[in-house]
Formats: sequence, C-alpha cells, structure tokens
Amino acid sequence: MVFLSRKSTSTQLLECCADLNVAMNTHDNIDIVYLDFSKAFDSVVHSKLIAKLSCCGINHVLLSWIGSFLSNRFQCVKIDKSYSSILPVISRVPQGSVLGPLLYILYVNVTCTLSPAGVTIKLFADDNKLYTVFSDKISARCLENCLTAIFDWSEYWQLNLSSSKCSVIRITPDAQHPTNNEIEYYIG
Repeated sequence: MVFLSRKSTSTQLLECCADLNVAMNTHDNIDIVYLDFSKAFDSVVHSKLIAKLSCCGINHVLLSWIGSFLSNRFQCVKIDKSYSSILPVISRVPQGSVLGPLLYILYVNVTCTLSPAGVTIKLFADDNKLYTVFSDKISARCLENCLTAIFDWSEYWQLNLSSSKCSVIRITPDAQHPTNNEIEYYIG
C-alpha cells in the first residue's frame, strides 16, 4: 500500500538521507538546521505578497483576482456562545484553502536563493530545513552566513523566526574524525 499524502515530506527525507549516506561514507560531518517561522501563514502581509507576485510576473488580471481573494476578509473569535468583535484581516493567507499554501510558498520561496554553495535548503509548507556536509569550518561559516541572510530576509518581509523552536542536529560519523563540536549557530 502506498500513501501519497506525505510524498513531499518523504521525498525530502530520502534526499536528506542520501546526502547523509554520502557524508557517512566519506567520513564527513553534517549539520542540519530546522527553522520555524512564528505564525507563518498568519504573518504574510498582503501588500508585500501582492508586490512579490507582481515582481514574479503574475499578470494584472490574476493579480487582481488574488488581491480580491485576500481582501475584505474579517475574523472573530467564538468561545462557547460568545463572540469577539469582528475585525478586518490585513495579513495571513487562508490555510483552509487550496490557494493559501501556494501563496505562502511563493512568499518564502526566495529563501532558497539565499543559500551559498554547499548549503542545501528544503521547503515544505512552513517547514524549512537547511544543511551542509563539511569536513572543515569553512562550510559551517557558510551555514551561519545563510542563517544570517534568512534572518535578514525574514525581518524585511515581516515573517519572524521563532528562535526557541529552531534547532540544530549535528551528525559526526566517526569518533576518530575531528568534529565541529565547538561551532554554534545564531539567529539574529
């Protein structure tokens, strides 16, 4: 029986495992950084999303349609039988829609261009993973530079990283091989 609902996640895992296998066979180290954007879908600013889509070459008719899809939305909170005030929604992409996740991916996809040679970035919805295979500190610095570039991008586009939910996994295949234990990564 084949389950396709998690195909993208599985594909990413297999690709990462292939890189891990190569690193293990060559006795190299690998650092994997998992990034978490705080309230990712809720933080997408409509005006910036429309500007980004315009720069991507989306024609004005489709751009107008997407703008209409995002605008004039309102929300309130219901607890039991009580409702909060109704307020306009000025940011966020609707998660329950087919278009919402696509718009989010288009909003963040540019982060893939921020990685220097040797750093791989994988995106799936609001999950972001970057990793590098290395045997010296130069690649670790590249990974740190990539984190800095992503942080700067996220500040500009108002999509904040939740540093408490970000994590690093360090894999060293051989106890005899020098490791990168002294390397620490920082966000912001």
